[in-house]
Amino acid sequence: MSVLSQVWCRSLLLCSLLCSALLQLDARPANMSSLKEKNANSKDENEILPPDHLNGLKMEMDGHLNKDFHQEVFLGKEMEEFDEDSEPRRNRKKLIDIFTKVDFNEDKSVSAKEMQRWIMEKTEEHFQEAVRENKLSFRAVDPDGDGHVTWDEYRVKFLASKGLNEKEVAEKIKNNEDLKVDEETQEVLESLKDRWFQADNPPADQLLNEEEFLSFLHPEHSRGMLKYMVKEIVRDLDQDGDKKLTLSEFISLPVGTVENQQAQDIDDDWVRERKKEFLEVIDADGNGIVTMEELEEYMDPMNEFNALNEAKQMIAVADENQNQNLELEEILKYSEYFTGSKLMDYARNVHEEF
Repeated sequence: MSVLSQVWCRSLLLCSLLCSALLQLDARPANMSSLKEKNANSKDENEILPPDHLNGLKMEMDGHLNKDFHQEVFLGKEMEEFDEDSEPRRNRKKLIDIFTKVDFNEDKSVSAKEMQRWIMEKTEEHFQEAVRENKLSFRAVDPDGDGHVTWDEYRVKFLASKGLNEKEVAEKIKNNEDLKVDEETQEVLESLKDRWFQADNPPADQLLNEEEFLSFLHPEHSRGMLKYMVKEIVRDLDQDGDKKLTLSEFISLPVGTVENQQAQDIDDDWVRERKKEFLEVIDADGNGIVTMEELEEYMDPMNEFNALNEAKQMIAVADENQNQNLELEEILKYSEYFTGSKLMDYARNVHEEF
């Protein structure tokens, strides 16, 4: 009887598992393609907003330093492949492959000029990626497909992405009725409207085509919008209203209180990193004051002089033998700086693999 009982229990368990699996299958959406389409639409709605973070720019839209800048200009579109969970040996091979590409003259070392050339190439990759994404974003805000978007068309799509009914919003805007949005949303709308008209190239027609919409989302693609971005950053940091930045203004902590030692350490890092960047990079003439022109040059991702300086800084971090070049062993040892991923046993069989 005990054997029969065991067999009966196992059969009952198998039946339960089968029923559970069938229930899970029934619970899945019948039309997976419609679900994917819905997710794609949601993504498009999110991408109609100008991003705070711009790949390949040294500073964020809110004035924070870009922590991933070195990795972005070294890895380009391959950056996502180097995540912390990747298998170290596979990442090491990727890094070796990158080294051989950066080493343009094949002398098994990377000079500042070679690194500069590579940085410019990777920055261009980010530019092209932004252009591709912009095509999808523009399509999302240009429902009639006429190649131009009015401010009202954009405003409807933006408010719809915030949860408001798109048809109701469109009708209210058409009839000049009050939209009744919260104060925070209204502030964002006003900022976006100012940015919108800045992106409208002369002669201003209050319409944005696909190229102008790219400048609206990505100011790094337009000299005029880059100036606007710099102006906004200076406005937020400038405490005395002289439209220039002193060191004390640039390193001022964001609004907030330090609640514990960990927060204090973060604040100390903020001050230390920004002070170093201000003194060694941004303040080009070393007079202790950063003008809008200096900040604009610093922010310009296609500035070849900046790319050369960046190349020299990146080499200096890992140049253990002090020969002003990078060898493969050095770049593997400092992989976390270049890729964000730490390689274990970085030197193992490096010459054989190379």
